[in-house]
Amino acid sequence: MTQTTEAAAVRQPPKPTRVRVHRAWFVAAVTFVTIIGAAAFRSVPGLLIDPLHDEFDWSRGTIGAAVSVNLALYGLTAPFAAALMDRFGIRRVVAVALTVIAAGSWLTVWMTAAWQLMLCWGLLVGLGSGSMALAFAATVTNRWFTARRGLVSGILTAASASGQLIFLPLLSWMIDRYDWRPAAVTVALAALAVVPFVWLLLHDHPADVGQKPYGSAEFVPKPPPVRGAARRAVTVLLSAVRTGPFWLLAGTFAICGASTNGLIQTHFIPAAHDAHMPVQAAASLLAVIGVFDVVGTIASGWFTDRFEPRRLLAVYYALRGVSLMFLPLLLGPAVHPPMVFFIVFYGLDWVATVPPTLALCREQYGEDSAIVFGWVLASHQVGAALVAFLGGVARDAFGTYDVVWYASGALCAAAALMALVIRRTPADAGGRGGGGLNRAVLRRGPAA
Repeated sequence: MTQTTEAAAVRQPPKPTRVRVHRAWFVAAVTFVTIIGAAAFRSVPGLLIDPLHDEFDWSRGTIGAAVSVNLALYGLTAPFAAALMDRFGIRRVVAVALTVIAAGSWLTVWMTAAWQLMLCWGLLVGLGSGSMALAFAATVTNRWFTARRGLVSGILTAASASGQLIFLPLLSWMIDRYDWRPAAVTVALAALAVVPFVWLLLHDHPADVGQKPYGSAEFVPKPPPVRGAARRAVTVLLSAVRTGPFWLLAGTFAICGASTNGLIQTHFIPAAHDAHMPVQAAASLLAVIGVFDVVGTIASGWFTDRFEPRRLLAVYYALRGVSLMFLPLLLGPAVHPPMVFFIVFYGLDWVATVPPTLALCREQYGEDSAIVFGWVLASHQVGAALVAFLGGVARDAFGTYDVVWYASGALCAAAALMALVIRRTPADAGGRGGGGLNRAVLRRGPAA
């Protein structure tokens, strides 16, 4: 009987092992959807310049100033948001941020003066969107992933471009068919619609569900809430500014913001309209940038896991600068193949800079990297804010955007050189994801 049982056991095929998807991927998926929902506000500024100019007779410089306040606060809020997430948790901070975005966008419907645009779209939407900035993606990536961090940061960065792809054609159609106000209401509703997903599904830490971070061999206990969020953000900044790599990362990322959010996202549609291209056609081209941005950013995350991030940054900025030099020759009333090539080329490079920049922050500053990246992102948005404002002033003064395209191309060439001179950090002295900022400061000393 025993032999028969043993023989039957031998003949039975082994039960298939059930492969369970790590919870980190579900958290990344919820984060992706959240960023898409919040991305509606990023699709609107370029679409609003001409309608607000026509309805209220505000100058493009005035409208650009409101957009610049929005972009600057988007960046300056990010490091404090990362610290607040350490204090109160990701879920609470993001839910409040989405609600503030919805309130600011909704209130613009009743504005009648330029200062109200500054208050609603500049202050409220800027503060809310800053808490939904890339520091959010960096915090999720650092907490939930040990392996595949470059890929995940690329995917989450691409979420904003995916939102642009979804909302730009819709919002441009609304503005062309009806008015800019339905577009503002749509932004508010999109932000509110994501809040339940965040509150119910976005866990703060792997320990909350009894799991290890993805790729980690050890269980990581949830750290206690970090008090003094604002003080910590400032302390991290004061330590970071004593290191040379911080200034190089901040400088290159400022140029990144100037040549993307500040320039193309804000001024491409009005510049194309100046060249007699229909607004919907220009908005569709900007949305196509979002399509290829997804591909380029995810690919950049994959490259960042395998290649030297400094060299990747140098290549990205150099190619971006060359493409901007050719743009004034391509703008016209019709969409032609060279313009499509520019859109594809620029889209692949749009925020491909984020994964290698985030990797360098992790390499240089370890456990403080999310907050340091928040400050680097602040420089990105300050650069974007300056060009959003100066681009409008240049258009009012010269009647053309050509000088802005050429100047931005030259800045990108400078960023490529800056990326190459960022010093490497030995793996045994901290490496990627190594010790915190204080150790980095002690190791390298103050910047020269």
